[in-house]
Amino acid sequence: MLLAVDIGNTNIVIGVYEQQQLKCHWRLASDRRKTEDEYGLLLRLLCHYEGIEPLDIKAAVISSVVPSLIQVFEAMVKKQYRCQPLLVGPGVKTGMPIRFENPREVGADRIVNGVAAFERYGGPAIVVDFGTATTFDAISAQGEYLGGAIAPGIEIATEALFARAAKLPRVELVRPPRVIGRNTVAGMQAGIVYGFIGQVDGIVTRMKAELGGRAVVVATGGLGDFIGAEASCIDKIDPMLTLEGLRIIYERNS
Repeated sequence: MLLAVDIGNTNIVIGVYEQQQLKCHWRLASDRRKTEDEYGLLLRLLCHYEGIEPLDIKAAVISSVVPSLIQVFEAMVKKQYRCQPLLVGPGVKTGMPIRFENPREVGADRIVNGVAAFERYGGPAIVVDFGTATTFDAISAQGEYLGGAIAPGIEIATEALFARAAKLPRVELVRPPRVIGRNTVAGMQAGIVYGFIGQVDGIVTRMKAELGGRAVVVATGGLGDFIGAEASCIDKIDPMLTLEGLRIIYERNS
């Protein structure tokens, strides 16, 4: 079995593959204070509940945008599963040419998403990843990573509004019934949700134009289901896109 780990600023998504089938997956909070032993114990318990024992894991692949957690998870995998994980980064074969001015600046998760999107849906493609930041990544018809855009995530924007406006309360992130809110909470929810949807549709429309007018648009990330279902530009919602990309990259390097 293959252990796939995607470490983000807010969440860590972990999946276990048996050949090409995703058997189980979990979403954990990213905590820079946790040690390799703490993460190792937690993961062993989660695997145990799914009937997966340490000796079942034969290989691992990791992508991360949190440098301090790369070493933690690499050490954890070596200790718990007795294997050397593949770390997605410079020098790893992805099968995707990167047409970026400085390829080392591109987050590993963005390349992983691009690899999976092109493999599953073809190109040109646009991947919208709703995480701590919202990233928009463009893939050419030839499977090249072209670049993209980065915007504040919806949760960051919501928290900033609450923190900087003295009279505005912290609100639950839900779809409001109408744009014209009849109270402060409904008005904030309308502005946050529909404003964010408008941002997504607007950026994707401009990116499509630069790609020649067509592209399959794939939503992923923690809020991919929520926003993806509302934005008119989204063609596919694929919550497991990053894990799938990790599996593909591992196979290309094994």
